[in-house]
Amino acid sequence: MSNRLKSIAAQLFPSIKSSTEAPLPTFDELPWFKNFPGCAWGLWGPEDQLGTVNLLTEEVVQRAAAEEIKPINFPDKPVFERKSPEVKMIVKAEGGVRDDEIHINSQSGSQWDGMRHFGILEHGVFYNNTDVKSLPGGIVSIPNPNEIDPNHAKIGIQNWATHGICGRGVLLDLVGYHTKNGGALPYDPWTSHPISVADLEAVAKHQNVQFRQGDILLIRVGFIQKYHAVSDEERSALQGRPETFAGIEQSEDMKRFLWNNHFAAVASDQPALERWPSSGKLLHQTILGLWGMPLGEFFDLEKLSQTCAETGRYTFFFSSWPLHIIGGCASPPNAAAYF
Repeated sequence: MSNRLKSIAAQLFPSIKSSTEAPLPTFDELPWFKNFPGCAWGLWGPEDQLGTVNLLTEEVVQRAAAEEIKPINFPDKPVFERKSPEVKMIVKAEGGVRDDEIHINSQSGSQWDGMRHFGILEHGVFYNNTDVKSLPGGIVSIPNPNEIDPNHAKIGIQNWATHGICGRGVLLDLVGYHTKNGGALPYDPWTSHPISVADLEAVAKHQNVQFRQGDILLIRVGFIQKYHAVSDEERSALQGRPETFAGIEQSEDMKRFLWNNHFAAVASDQPALERWPSSGKLLHQTILGLWGMPLGEFFDLEKLSQTCAETGRYTFFFSSWPLHIIGGCASPPNAAAYF
């Protein structure tokens, strides 16, 4: 299996630079963009469309496949006033012909936030200094896929869909760490509780995890576990109350942790990844706007956490192929973990 994946990886990523090149700068070595530290624009070239997905080189993917290979749901009631997914099942012929029509907000459930989802708000730019006003909105027709307005395609999620977000996944299971001896989770994941760098490092140490450049970081904080445990009434009430969710803290230390470990992507089982409401400048601005790093939310990590606990392994081969939405700002992840 690993040899087959190596062959696939070599065909998919023939021109990507090797990770043995010059080391990446630390967070503090990155330049500022106006009043925002840690700007990675230009690090992979002025026309880069991939962001930190550039870290998923052929070498990184092949190593992950060789070492680690031995789904993800929509909630019924999305938060942030997003429309629930709808599937219309159409019977075209009674004898056995059917069609489906799917209507979905790409961020109503498990999702990758893409570069177009969040920029540097006060300066009106997305990743790589892309002017927000230069990107079209509304319903965009593409009658000829060979003739696409460059402004429509620029920094769209189709770039990640073509490349794939595949490599070594690492799960930091905060829920398992805190409840390992039958104890209770010391915070409510549906409240605005900050997850610190110290919290993440303590879990990594407990799990005996050593980070590598290009890792895809998954953080289990507890939203999905609680979502499955509460009543239908409590789930439905999520849409009508102010959004308050646990998540990684908005701090310079957290930015250094994420950048200096050179993760290719970061995701969690929480609706916003970061603590919500924010206690400072939103990390979305740095993660997406300055770094172009895929930011995953609402990942259902429950079965994955069970497998990790049973095997004692918290690293695995992670494979995600977003939808090929030209100019898209987000996509369901279509993700899987292989052991």
